Amino acid sequence: MIRLIAAAAFLSTFAFALDARAQQQPELPAPSPKATVSQRVGLTDVSVEYSSPAAKGRKIWGDLVPMDKPWRTGANAATKITFSKDVKVGGKAVPAGSYAIVTHPTAKGWSVALNKDTTIFSGGEYDAKKDLIRVPLTSTEIPLRERMTFIFSNTTNTSTSLDLEWEKVRLSLPIETDTNAQVAANIKSAVDNAWRAHSNSARYLAENGGDLAQALKYADLSIGIQSTWFNNWIRADILKRQNNIVEARKSAQIAWDLGQKDAKSFFFKDQVEKALKEWK
Repeated sequence: MIRLIAAAAFLSTFAFALDARAQQQPELPAPSPKATVSQRVGLTDVSVEYSSPAAKGRKIWGDLVPMDKPWRTGANAATKITFSKDVKVGGKAVPAGSYAIVTHPTAKGWSVALNKDTTIFSGGEYDAKKDLIRVPLTSTEIPLRERMTFIFSNTTNTSTSLDLEWEKVRLSLPIETDTNAQVAANIKSAVDNAWRAHSNSARYLAENGGDLAQALKYADLSIGIQSTWFNNWIRADILKRQNNIVEARKSAQIAWDLGQKDAKSFFFKDQVEKALKEWK
């Protein structure tokens, strides 16, 4: 009897183990694997996230992808395009951000919309009212491309072409960036703020036991680029540490006068005011 009970318990445990193994699904290749492609255009990053279906001998255009209906431009969730900076797509302005790519195939031609709802086709319905832009696409015939693929081509510092290739069709979407204006703004910012690096270096040396003569040179270089209350105060502090009280007070006075014109950022106001009273 005991043997029968033990055998029954073993068979029950074995059967449970087999059932558990049967429920574990092996990892298999996805029919439409996820893919990501990205490209830097000048100073702008453009990336596309999509699922890539295969043709598998099927008729694609006008069958698997019906004509005269919005297409998610891939499989599974909506294909998403992201721009790190403002761009122009098909000549139309597009602010930085992420958008769903919705393709509109017709017998007369193709067009693509960038829709502000990136969750469409994965629980939501396509709403054309949420299209930011809709522009025509250029289509050309190509050798057979088995799996749908996005490719960036003809990339320069100011433009690129986002090409979708599948079966024997290539669809091209022109993207432009305002790289020249971005570069000009970056240069201006770097030049306008060049004084900061020198003044911060001077301050660090002064406050951390560094070479005061070198610190004073950095402070003077900073003032030579742009005289501010901050770098004049750093200069005053260095001169005080060198026991040059007369010159230190002169620089503190300049810092005070400039600080009155920039009251919101004059965060050393109390220290400068105290110095002017004490440095006689």
